[in-house]
Parts: sequence; C-alpha cells; structure tokens
Amino acid sequence: MKKLITTIFAVVLMLFMTTESTFAQERGNDSNRASPNASVSQTIGTTEVTVTYGRPGLKGRAYFGEETPLAPIGSIWRTGANESTAITFSDDVMFGGEHVEAGTYSLYTIPGSDEWTVILNEKLSWGTQYDETEDYVRVTAEPAEGSDLEWFEIYFNELSDTKAHLNLHWGTVRVPVPIETMN
Repeated sequence: MKKLITTIFAVVLMLFMTTESTFAQERGNDSNRASPNASVSQTIGTTEVTVTYGRPGLKGRAYFGEETPLAPIGSIWRTGANESTAITFSDDVMFGGEHVEAGTYSLYTIPGSDEWTVILNEKLSWGTQYDETEDYVRVTAEPAEGSDLEWFEIYFNELSDTKAHLNLHWGTVRVPVPIETMN
C-alpha cells in the first residue's frame, strides 16, 4: 500500500510540474515578434532543466555598459525580452552554489563589469514586472568573453553526469552559472 501511495504521489507531482512548465512556456506565439521566442532544455543526470525566453537582437544598439544600454549595469534586467524568462528544474539543484527546489522560476540579472547577480524569482509575469519581494535566490557569476552574438542566447555547456553551466550570452559577454544536480 505504501508503494502505491508513493507512486500516486509521484504521478501527481509529475502532472503538477508538467502543468507548471507548460504555463511558463506559453509565450504568445500568435504573431511575429521583434524578439522571437526560444527554449532550451538539458538533462543533467536525471534532472531536466528547461529555459524559455525571448531573444532580443542588438540591431546596432548597445547591450550593456554603454549609453542607453539594453541591459544597464547595476539595474535589474529581465534577461531576455517580452515575458520574463522562465527556468524549470524537475528536481532540486544547486544553482550557482545555492540550493534551489524543483519548480519554475523567472530569471533576472543585474549586470556588472566584474560580477553579475543572477536572480531566480517566484513571480512569472511580463518581464518588466519584477518584484524583489518574490526573489527565491540570488547568486553571483563572473562574466567571461565570448564570441560576438547579435541575438541574445541561453545555452548549456561544461556538461557532465552531475553538472552543467547555464550560459547567458549576448554581444561578447557570456555569463556562466553552474548547475549541479542533487542526485
């Protein structure tokens, strides 16, 4: 009987996670957007990590650290375009060295010259409706130089059985955040 209850609980939890993930990925695809939608998923061990986001293009504009930047130094950036970027973890993980429970979060950043603050927030909304009281965790990451990308991109690298880096990359700035599974 205990095994049956455990199995039922696991199925209900999986349905809840799928519904939550589906909600986070509904991003208004009924018309063309200047910043198209994208998503990326990576399995790390047995943990599925999925990110859905809008991909702004530079289009001759400054992205950060210059006048009228799109991602201003020292200010909250929605880390993408349009709706808030959503990241879903199927299991608990260590995100930038901090414990994060399974679930779906919005992702914001505070760009800096030598250090970025990466924020997981519990409020999913239009990207400019950031609410600091909903912050789940804040971690810091050191920016690195990357190839020159016109379109903002989120991707994974440094993959192993238990770890990967989530990269936020735009222009020549790449911000890697380590993710480690708990199992």
